[in-house]
Amino acid sequence: MIWTAVIFGIVMGSTTPVFAQDPIHKLGRGVSNVLTCWVELPKHFSMGMQEDNPLLGIGGGVLKGTGLMFTRFAVGAYEAVSFLVPFPKDYASPYEGMELQDYAWE
Repeated sequence: MIWTAVIFGIVMGSTTPVFAQDPIHKLGRGVSNVLTCWVELPKHFSMGMQEDNPLLGIGGGVLKGTGLMFTRFAVGAYEAVSFLVPFPKDYASPYEGMELQDYAWE
């Protein structure tokens, strides 16, 4: 049991994140983010319900989720339309500088 945990830790610690560097992955991530952008709303609604003051948390969660939903849609549409244009060499994702993960379910 302990060896399994040690091996799992070594494997997970040595992996690097996978980013969309080629056109097909960029297109796939863009299309999936356009289709799943709505997930931001219930995700942040649920996170708002877990705040100390659920009423304010729900209101803030709905506002934040709505804003992130439109942001994810816009960036996903950009990626889907410009999938043939490669990223700069040291640039991993357009989501890097935002509050968003690469996918809505992360």
